[in-house]
Amino acid sequence: MIISTIEFWSVDFHLSEPYTIAYETIEHTTNVFLRLETSTGIVGFGCAAPDKEITGETAAIVLQKLNEIIPLLKGVDPLRPLQILEALKTELEAFPSTKAAIDMALLDILGKSCRVSLWKLLGGYRDCIRTSITIGIMPEMETIEKAREFVKQGFTALKIKGGVNVELDIIRIIKTREAVGPNTQIRFDANQGYTVESAIRFFEATRFAEIEIFEQPTPKGQLNLLGHITQKISIPVMADESLLTLRDAFRLTRDDLIDMVNIKLMKVGGIFEAAHINSVAKAARCEVMIGCMDESALAIAAGLHFALARPNVAYADLDGHIGLIGDPAAGTIILQDGILYPVDKPGLGWSI
Repeated sequence: MIISTIEFWSVDFHLSEPYTIAYETIEHTTNVFLRLETSTGIVGFGCAAPDKEITGETAAIVLQKLNEIIPLLKGVDPLRPLQILEALKTELEAFPSTKAAIDMALLDILGKSCRVSLWKLLGGYRDCIRTSITIGIMPEMETIEKAREFVKQGFTALKIKGGVNVELDIIRIIKTREAVGPNTQIRFDANQGYTVESAIRFFEATRFAEIEIFEQPTPKGQLNLLGHITQKISIPVMADESLLTLRDAFRLTRDDLIDMVNIKLMKVGGIFEAAHINSVAKAARCEVMIGCMDESALAIAAGLHFALARPNVAYADLDGHIGLIGDPAAGTIILQDGILYPVDKPGLGWSI
């Protein structure tokens, strides 16, 4: 078996509801889909969700890079994915979402060749996981209304964005807790918007709202600031934007700078690299969340399959496909009452 045909194309998505985070408002996104066909007719699919701010890529860059590496992919044995990815290591070092798409497609081929769903092939620890759903930065009453709407839909974990105005964030958290009651988990993501002082102020003022996770309060390049906050507050502090590579995971966990890490396949370069980072986190006794960008259900499925396979993955924030208009991979995962399930098909479960 060899890779005989390589195709890729971009898809522009508008979001049914734009949302705001600390440093931008997102109204649309572009994903790049990859199709690898083998000489035996098995087809693997991958998806890149580039983000200039996070991954350093745009869709145009992903398309260009995929075009450049066609000679390195065509004619190789897809059932040797690590050999392929290692051969592409230098080419893809600065292109993590491009690498993630290739990683996905190769593992999709492997699962389909074995006629096994990928989450089972990777370990099969659990068969479903709860996901949080995101509420962007918005006024107090709109935040409460959105929280109630999501709880009514069956979600039991809310991720509230903030980081622009700490006093407004405090009010939104307290009022949201009052609105949804004690049985809904609330996670807060400042997206690098706080200082150490404002992060501690936020924690102290929302102590009785029982925040489950405090995500990336300070700027990504200043790891010591995360450490200061972790030492001073009693809720788990999680690194997101600060974690891009295996080296980052080592630096964050070596000196106990954080309690948790948010692994996103698009940031780290796919499932194989995510597995290494997860092992570092496990060794440091840090729990892991599998997160996402604004991604097609195909890419969300890859994150889900990895989350289901590993015991150390305690949390999922895999809602990036919700609200994408015209997603060709819709249905690749199943969402019921805030719980994500894989489809019962080989590989990642999608084909055209």
